Amino acid sequence: MTNGSAGLEERQPVAYVELDGVGKRYAELAAVVDLTLSVGRGEFFSLLGPSGCGKTTTLRVIAGLEPLTTGTVAIDGCLASSPGYTRPPEKRGVGIVFQDYALFPHLRVEENIGFGLHGQAKPVVAGRVAELLELVGLGGMGKKYPHQLSGGQKQRVALARSLAPCPSVMLLDEPFSNLDAELREGLRRETKEILKAGGTTVILVTHDQEEAFSLSDRIGLLHAGRLEQVGTPYQVYHNPASRFVAGFVGKVDYFPARVHGNLLVTELGTFPHYGVPAAEVVDVMVRPDDVRVFPDPQGEAVIADAQFLGAEALYRLELPNGQSLHSAGLSANLLPRGTRVRLSVDLPHTVCFPRSGQ
Repeated sequence: MTNGSAGLEERQPVAYVELDGVGKRYAELAAVVDLTLSVGRGEFFSLLGPSGCGKTTTLRVIAGLEPLTTGTVAIDGCLASSPGYTRPPEKRGVGIVFQDYALFPHLRVEENIGFGLHGQAKPVVAGRVAELLELVGLGGMGKKYPHQLSGGQKQRVALARSLAPCPSVMLLDEPFSNLDAELREGLRRETKEILKAGGTTVILVTHDQEEAFSLSDRIGLLHAGRLEQVGTPYQVYHNPASRFVAGFVGKVDYFPARVHGNLLVTELGTFPHYGVPAAEVVDVMVRPDDVRVFPDPQGEAVIADAQFLGAEALYRLELPNGQSLHSAGLSANLLPRGTRVRLSVDLPHTVCFPRSGQ
């Protein structure tokens, strides 16, 4: 439970992709369980979660590549899947970009992009391919083969190929995970700009929280086939609905707090709250960016470990009671291990959970 600013307000776009009670089983394995979700027209939505949580299975059900076991999928108000019925993928108006590009090695770039435009007049296809090559920054490279391209260029071709038939929904299955860090950051930013400019509804599958946060209007976090929380990146990070969500989207520590009226009393200070679990003692969530440290020979904590992470430093602090706490700060004045420090804890979003073990 939380208090404090709700942060950026969650927008409510017109529903375009709707999943109602969707379940998918493989023999005895329940890959997706009772998943209900609406994605708005023109929204960039991410399904975030660890490996094996059901993200890709959900995406394949939306695409029509997997039949569902229970529930329904609707796209633009029309039934796409139900038990015993699966509209073919090519009739759903969806484009798919996979992690491994899936380009045809024997076709040139322009032929790969135009593959989904069979049946249209050659001048129309050539015009559309040329337009897309410019859009993804590959103008003049239409005659090359996939083996002549870098990883980033291959992914741009895969994106252009999926965009060629003008899909209303784009499904992205971890499309940037095989790229190096610098290229990945640039390409995902460009991909978002391209898709947003076309008003395309986007559903991205990723296990990378930074990727989901930087790209998404909203995020749905999956755990063991179940939807744990849906919200803006701000809401999911600052107001997590469960301990699993809190830990998955960032480093977190918990401290016991005694409830006294509308106050939480902890070793780190006293904080206000507006509703907590029905218990005398609760666990309060503290993130590293909530904690500031100041060198002080009389301070209550000692730096047990200091990690230099570029612009940021991450400290592990030891408190008198033996508990550890993490603090993040600028790395320009990196404090060494063994430094005694005093703490300043600011909790603008007091997040509480029932005490562990109760």
